[in-house]
Amino acid sequence: MSDKRQRARVQGSWAKPLHKPQQPTAQDAQSGSWKYGPRSFEFNQPADPIREIPAEKVIENAGDYEISRGPTGVSRLRLIPGFLQQEEADWMFSKLLAELPWSQKTNYRMMGDAYEEPRLTCWYGELPYTYSRSTMEANAQWHPVLTTLRLAVEQKSGHTFNSLLCNLYRDGKDSIGWHSDSEPSLGPQPTIASLSLGDMRVFSLRKQPLPEDKGDYSYVERIRIPLTHGTLLLMEGCTQEDWQHQVAKEYHDRGPRINLTFRTIYPEPERPRWRSVR
Repeated sequence: MSDKRQRARVQGSWAKPLHKPQQPTAQDAQSGSWKYGPRSFEFNQPADPIREIPAEKVIENAGDYEISRGPTGVSRLRLIPGFLQQEEADWMFSKLLAELPWSQKTNYRMMGDAYEEPRLTCWYGELPYTYSRSTMEANAQWHPVLTTLRLAVEQKSGHTFNSLLCNLYRDGKDSIGWHSDSEPSLGPQPTIASLSLGDMRVFSLRKQPLPEDKGDYSYVERIRIPLTHGTLLLMEGCTQEDWQHQVAKEYHDRGPRINLTFRTIYPEPERPRWRSVR
């Protein structure tokens, strides 16, 4: 058997000559399309405009910052590094770390699943405080150091406060997720005074998305603030309505940090009791 006949038997009847690619004609070039064989590819302008992700802003220097202005009003931050002197901050940090009644709070998700907060907390105030579907009971016995700090923060900020949520981040793995301090008991447009003691942690904010974005945070404005030992940060105006904030986990060595968040709590209105009709 000749080599030619042997190749034909091996390849079988399906072996056919390859088609040569069809060359584009002058008419194709004029129509704005590119053709290759039986398929045609056409360029169409995207229906939706291309959106850019805004660059994250960093705030490090002392000052007043208007971070947004919209239908709800103005959102403002006031950053005061060095609110406490180094030696004073060191002494207060060690005192509060050792003497406050720190404990780990249990919260509940929408479906009722329980989880422990990745940090320790304690609460001071004549009224209880409820968030994440669990309540911290009233505690009117303020630690003397906290009373001193509250008076100093009120004098500096021009606001008065009747309550305090204390957070202890034991290391870089402790955190708090994205949220707003917008519980009904805080009233409209609450002012939150946040005092940091201990190791530096990054405080992040992100703007609430527009209604048409349907909860997509991909293109919102973001702010990053390194909060150092003895720094006071005030969140005022519509910040709790128009922005969220967090302290994210960090995967390198971080020492303990205490965050004191002074606020004003109001009694929540009683819910109407429905009478059953028999």
